[in-house]
Amino acid sequence: MNEKTIRICKTMKDDNIDIAFFNNPIVINFLTGYKSEPHERILAAILFADAPPLLFTPGLEFEVAKRLTTGFDVFSYQDTENPWLVLKDKLDSLDLPIQNWAIEKDYLTVARKEALERAFSNSQFDYDFSPFLEELRLQKTADELVLMEKAGYWADEAIKIGARTLKVGVTETEVVAQIEYELKKRGISEMSFDTMVLFGDNAASPHGEPGSRQLKENEFVLFDLGVMYKGYASDVTRTLFFGDKPTDHQSHIYHLVLEAHDQAMKQASLSLTAEELDAIARDVIDSEGYGQYFNHRLGHGLGQSVHEFPSLMKGNTMKLEKNMCFSIEPGIYIPNDIGVRVEDCGYLDESGFHSFTSFPTDIAAYKTFILSEQ
Repeated sequence: MNEKTIRICKTMKDDNIDIAFFNNPIVINFLTGYKSEPHERILAAILFADAPPLLFTPGLEFEVAKRLTTGFDVFSYQDTENPWLVLKDKLDSLDLPIQNWAIEKDYLTVARKEALERAFSNSQFDYDFSPFLEELRLQKTADELVLMEKAGYWADEAIKIGARTLKVGVTETEVVAQIEYELKKRGISEMSFDTMVLFGDNAASPHGEPGSRQLKENEFVLFDLGVMYKGYASDVTRTLFFGDKPTDHQSHIYHLVLEAHDQAMKQASLSLTAEELDAIARDVIDSEGYGQYFNHRLGHGLGQSVHEFPSLMKGNTMKLEKNMCFSIEPGIYIPNDIGVRVEDCGYLDESGFHSFTSFPTDIAAYKTFILSEQ
């Protein structure tokens, strides 16, 4: 067993848990190294307090899972079989205590929990392993940080592709398509979330959706995107000014957001709590009277999924920890007017915050970048 499963099994022993059932594909990848999206089929990692772990897969994945997974006994079921009965037969054959179960309440559906309860009617399913898994995934290893830095590199490359695509009349969806097409040609087949490219006042919605809006001179373009690289996510936002010269209003809003971003990046430290770091950025924007337009948390955790524990926001008093990975992404969104966000993701250690992404943040970055590329 690897270090992660050993820690889980120790916790199970300490808390008198016989068996743990995990069916979140991200958690299964984290524990076993096997990545799959089973859709409606059942995929599960099963750990015991005092026995080797199991990986339960659909039959069509059995051979691949067996080849790629070490330390887990792989067994499977066919589409024509009831997976819960196959699981029960397997566990009964092991002759192990399985009365007290741990599950992921943040992920396990009601239907699947009820299926487990029917198959194992004498068992209890009250113990929630979700908080422990969040803590286990919180601090990244040196190997994980290397992969996340590479994911960040490709996010920067995606912004560069997008920047080169900008021209008067191009649509938001055309820019999205060009970014994803060029990345696929370079071997990056999966984005970490739906790529967002928003022009002008469309960017005033923090979670806007790209459409047929055409780019005009002298307006902002907001890119929010990330890629998956060997199982790890990146996430970056840049707001580029497309045109000759921003108005005073555009310049003021942009530099206010950038100052909030830069102050949070600069002051992030292991001595702070999540809400204290949020307040550093928020105070910059509040001081100029735009606090109501910064209407989301400062940041979120990042790892094998693009949104992980914790949230950096008011009310979260947890201390920031070494090798935590998270985003710093203040923004101002004024409806029907303007939307600006600047985001970097990185990790924290004794010397401060280290960003995985490095695309320029100057308001003239678009023009400077394009000229430097010619």
